[in-house]
Amino acid sequence: MTRPGRQRAFRRRLAILYTCLFLCMGVALVAISGLPLLRFGRVSRASGVGPGGAGHVRTIDNLPQVLHYSGIALVVLAVASIAAGWLVADRALRPLRAITAAARAISASRLDQRLRLDYSYEEFRELGDALDDLFGRLEAAFESQRHFVANASHELRTPLAAERAVLQVALADPGADAQSLRVACQQVLALGEDQEQLIDALLTLASGQRGLREREPFDLAEVTGKVVAARQEEAALRDVRVEADLAPAMTTGDARLTERLVANLVDNAIAHNVAGGHVRVTTMAAGTARLSVVNTGPVIPPDEVDRLFQPFQQLGGERTRQGGGYGLGLAIVASIADAHAASLSARARPDGGLAVEVSFASRPRRPNSDG
Repeated sequence: MTRPGRQRAFRRRLAILYTCLFLCMGVALVAISGLPLLRFGRVSRASGVGPGGAGHVRTIDNLPQVLHYSGIALVVLAVASIAAGWLVADRALRPLRAITAAARAISASRLDQRLRLDYSYEEFRELGDALDDLFGRLEAAFESQRHFVANASHELRTPLAAERAVLQVALADPGADAQSLRVACQQVLALGEDQEQLIDALLTLASGQRGLREREPFDLAEVTGKVVAARQEEAALRDVRVEADLAPAMTTGDARLTERLVANLVDNAIAHNVAGGHVRVTTMAAGTARLSVVNTGPVIPPDEVDRLFQPFQQLGGERTRQGGGYGLGLAIVASIADAHAASLSARARPDGGLAVEVSFASRPRRPNSDG
């Protein structure tokens, strides 16, 4: 944190610099304007007619007056230079003071505020924009952390309570044998596995909300093909047909997170389907790399679609676990899409099911090395 004394010291140094510049230019101006007066300071005037008719010539010397007024001008100029230098230094440091005050307010209160410097300080706009970007990343990181803690504490409470109940019942049973204890341990292990799956989903959600550190090129069709191939057996068990039309679609980002996005969309389309239904997965490169997942299933009210992409939300407004899920699948999809700056659109199909499309940024073209 910058101390006020240091700010005033810097302002004094800047004011002295401006004062010296103003004073040097003033001295040069006075010197240039006074040279003709010093050169022609002696003038001759006829004072009358003397004896014999000859005129008397008197010499007038104005050098003392020139030096006197030049000295006064320099003193006035020095005072004016000090005042001008102080004011100019204050004007130059005003945007820095505004940035400092805004940064203190943001760090002390909330991170959703921004500097938003005036356009008159164009030289400081790059610094202000960089700080605004930094505050934006900090806000996203803190918000992701808060969401992670809140979601984890809410959802882990139930399995932890269930584990404690199973252990308490097993310990309180005076006639417990090895078989009953084995069953209790298996139940605890199953609850622990559920907790691991939940924590993994929450970590993925937090990773997407935190944003991407690095971007690497990859083929969206290749990533999607792996996901679809791995889900064919499960789809067959649910009597759901999965069709894929995968055209090459190059983009940049995190291939691992994108694979999780595709997997969640396909898993959601298979799980929330009907017997004899189908899922159609398509990738294309029409200006941007696009992924489309369309599935049959129960009819979804159009006003419920947006809510399905919020954490722990399922169709019908429930927050409880249903059908082996936690209501995090589509929330993770939205988070990963946001981290990739990809546009996500979803609509309810009139005859049932959901149609989701994700548009990624196309891979930027590299400059031709041949020139």
